[in-house]
Amino acid sequence: MTVSLNWLKEYIDINLPIAAVEDVLTSIGLEVEGSELIQAVPGGLSGFMTGHVLTCERFEVKEKQLSLCTVDLGNGAPSQIVCGAANVEAGQKVMVATVGTQLYNADGSPLFAISSKKTYGHLSEGMICAEDEMNIGTSHDGIMVLPADTAVGIPASTYFNLDKDYAIEIGLTPNRSDATCHLGVAKDLAAALKVNHGHNGVVNIPDVEGFKVDNQDLKIEVIVEDEAACPRYSGVCISNVKVGDSPEWLKKRLLAVGVRSINNIVDITNFILHELGQPLHAFDYDKIKGQKVLVKTLPEGTIFQSLDEQERKLLATDLMICGADDTPMCIGGVFGGLNSGVKTETVNVFLESAHFNAKSIRKSSIKHGLRTDAAKVFEKGSDPNLCVYALKRAAILIQELAGGVISSELIDLYPTPIEAKRIEVFYENVTKLVGEEIPKQTIKDILTAMGMEVLLPQGKSFIAVVPTNKADVLREVDVIEEILRIYGLDTVQFPSQIKSTINPSQYPNPVAVKNKIADYLAANGYNEMMGLSMSQSKYYKDILPFDEAQLVFVNNTANVDLDVLRPSMIFSGLEAIVRNQNRQNSDLRLFEFGKSYIKKAEKEYIEDQHLTIFVTGKKFAESWLTTDKDQVSFYSLKNMVVRLLQRLGIENPQETVFEDERFAAGLRYHRGPQVLVEFGKLQPSILKKMDIKNPVYFADFQWDTLLNGLKKHKIVFEDMSKYPVVRRDLALIIEKSVTFAEVVAIARKTAKGLLRDVNLFDVYENDLQLGEGKKSYAVSFVFEDKEKTLEDKEIDTTMSALIKQYEDKIGANIRK
Repeated sequence: MTVSLNWLKEYIDINLPIAAVEDVLTSIGLEVEGSELIQAVPGGLSGFMTGHVLTCERFEVKEKQLSLCTVDLGNGAPSQIVCGAANVEAGQKVMVATVGTQLYNADGSPLFAISSKKTYGHLSEGMICAEDEMNIGTSHDGIMVLPADTAVGIPASTYFNLDKDYAIEIGLTPNRSDATCHLGVAKDLAAALKVNHGHNGVVNIPDVEGFKVDNQDLKIEVIVEDEAACPRYSGVCISNVKVGDSPEWLKKRLLAVGVRSINNIVDITNFILHELGQPLHAFDYDKIKGQKVLVKTLPEGTIFQSLDEQERKLLATDLMICGADDTPMCIGGVFGGLNSGVKTETVNVFLESAHFNAKSIRKSSIKHGLRTDAAKVFEKGSDPNLCVYALKRAAILIQELAGGVISSELIDLYPTPIEAKRIEVFYENVTKLVGEEIPKQTIKDILTAMGMEVLLPQGKSFIAVVPTNKADVLREVDVIEEILRIYGLDTVQFPSQIKSTINPSQYPNPVAVKNKIADYLAANGYNEMMGLSMSQSKYYKDILPFDEAQLVFVNNTANVDLDVLRPSMIFSGLEAIVRNQNRQNSDLRLFEFGKSYIKKAEKEYIEDQHLTIFVTGKKFAESWLTTDKDQVSFYSLKNMVVRLLQRLGIENPQETVFEDERFAAGLRYHRGPQVLVEFGKLQPSILKKMDIKNPVYFADFQWDTLLNGLKKHKIVFEDMSKYPVVRRDLALIIEKSVTFAEVVAIARKTAKGLLRDVNLFDVYENDLQLGEGKKSYAVSFVFEDKEKTLEDKEIDTTMSALIKQYEDKIGANIRK
């Protein structure tokens, strides 16, 4: 948000340098991101000053008449200047661009700098200027001649009383509904200056006592059908306006905050928005069908032609301002229509001032991509009790600048007035949260300076009456935050002693384990991502359906699309993949630590910790050694999953192959019913709906379960064996339905005393040679005895037992 320093000074008497103003604003939570000097004339006339022409001698060069002048600039040493203007004379007071002065074009671009150099054979140390050369006029008929009594050596900026301003850019947080305008910022600034810097704290509120109804010649009927989306609607009719250019002062105010001047009526509505934080809308009265205003929603898909000449299909939730017969004129609080706004030929105006539901405005603004200044104010929470005041203020300005006449009663539909909140605050809680005791009188002074009434301040607590412009102040802690903002974080004394208590850390340390795993993944080429805990409910309704009763909905006025806490971590990663894919980065290895949220019963929720991994794209970076066929696969992900489990001390978990709405092919590692991780290839239907082109492989570790398992896991040191290992191979012809996991399970059960490792090193399928539905597994077995060297007899006995088990359990034929 941009505010003008000169504009602020209209409401609060300050004479501080810009740096001091920026420091105070930042200290009270209105963080200044930067400021820009705004000058009425490019360069601010720096280097120009008044001079006195002492002598003027004519000379001619190539039939061109020139003058060699000596000019007194008030510095004790007259300057010699060559001038080509015909009207220069000795004794004149003139404007001179001194050596080093930068001249500019009318558009503000640099032209050239004045230097000391020979001109037509004579040394020239400056330039005697015409109006257009200084950009203070358009005349180039000759040099500018000043009054004879003009003092010498006065800077031009002082002589012309040149107005300069600063545009201050404030990083306004979403909760600060009270600071969306100059008056709101001025009130905050005045409170801070009064409490901490001895300022009087007076804020000059524009007077609207001059508002009066002149006649009732214009009739208008207003009906609000959706009172939830529009709790208050005010309006007034103004006749015989003259639409034209705005005066210079109004143009300057709007230009300072980056708003283009359109015409006096529209400019006034924009001025009120930036002055008071109350959006207004001006309709051409004669174009309102039936002189009837309906505030309502229209059927889904209704066509509306907006001010930018686009045809938009309305949502069923869009709050519309309509004429008779439901003719749409404006998306309420967001954007005007093409045919109902004020134009040059407009004579009569209907001026609207309303309070709209923040969530409704946010949803329409986001869905239609219309991020207007008005929508940004409404979605933060406008002040419902400002509507009429802003309407009167605008009507008075229209009368002053466009000659209008108030031609209807002021309409104000406000069926359920919104009252100021009353919040009880305990002094001990103020001390506890701030870190030091603030005197009761100081607390009262701070809140009073911010426009809050303080009731019963002498007991253990007090009641803060919070005005309706502070939509975010809802709880005791919010009031304390307001107190601390103005009191000043820097004012709170840092204690001279720091006390701490030593607490034994739990085993395993969750943070340490998480960091070790994160380091391991990062070392293997994975990038950590951080997704939002809030997600879009449409994902869990349309793409990966969840029981709606399990979804944890949130009232998120800052972004209505993010309306649930994520019940799954899948879409956080898929959104990251989409974003990278759209930026030509399709080869990704991502991981994220985070939580999922499920509603189990009324007011009972489950938060589970997860580690998720996403792999997609090419296995290796582009190189002459690799081909485009080298894509990641299920086994790329499985390799990392197994290594992570081993890193966590988990060996030989049970595994189950499965398919569900998430996985086209999935594998589950578990200990009985306790799931450790599920991973596999995500369903193509999910990827298609997310507009992801490449296959994506996803692993979901149940982090809480893994941490609990670590508590029971003991690290035991073992010496390296002094005895050699023995390897034997088998070729098993088995049914295609038999998994390698079954082969491993039989081996570990049969030879558990000696078996160290089992590995599948070849798979062969040929229906003609092996038989239909058969496959051949080439499996290696590694045996070891830590106490002695194994003998052939022991190995042969074990292998015989393995062969018999494979024949009996899975119907294997042993290839000789």
